[in-house]
Amino acid sequence: MRENALHQLLGAYLLGGLEPAEARAFEDHLARCADCRHELEELESLPAMLDAVPAPDAVALTAGRPAVDSSPLLVEPVATLQHNVLDELAVRRRKSRRRWSALVGAVAAACLALGFLAGPLLNQPPKPDASYSVQAGSGLQLTVGMVKKGWGTELQVDGRSLPLQGTMSLWVKGRDGVEDRACAWTATPSGRIKVTGATPVQLAGIAGVELRDESQRTVAAISVP
Repeated sequence: MRENALHQLLGAYLLGGLEPAEARAFEDHLARCADCRHELEELESLPAMLDAVPAPDAVALTAGRPAVDSSPLLVEPVATLQHNVLDELAVRRRKSRRRWSALVGAVAAACLALGFLAGPLLNQPPKPDASYSVQAGSGLQLTVGMVKKGWGTELQVDGRSLPLQGTMSLWVKGRDGVEDRACAWTATPSGRIKVTGATPVQLAGIAGVELRDESQRTVAAISVP
């Protein structure tokens, strides 16, 4: 399946509408595609907000009809709501995969219309499942937060007093001996950076991370117990 076609599966993946083989193919694509990872991160809280949308409103939106009047006190059980919406999504998925993206956007708009503060919720970075730091005698400080993902691990990198020139990179070392470059950036005049990286290595399989300079010399290293 082409990369562009895989990108169109993001909405279905988010709402659990993919077959197992399709889900595996999309997760492989996700490990390679920074755009999809960013988009998925922005929408990760959408299913939780969807749980609170009254079923008549949600189904009406998926069908392109005006939402019916409903009281916030008359919210159907979560399982029923998800069942109704996913049934509607399944029908539309068979007709056209491209309509998933529009559907996700419509539900997000519904959440906003019902008074949810979707912007702050979607823009907040996920809380790390683990965080490790190192400080060198030169004043260099490096903190790496690690967030479990279905496709691997997200790394939240926060550094101070880093080298002021060249290209820096963060490498993940797996317990099986594999190495993977999670992210790279151009050094800043302030020596301060805050970037996000990603690796297909699962959190439990990470033995450590290394900060390397342009010549691939290790500037700082963190071991993960």
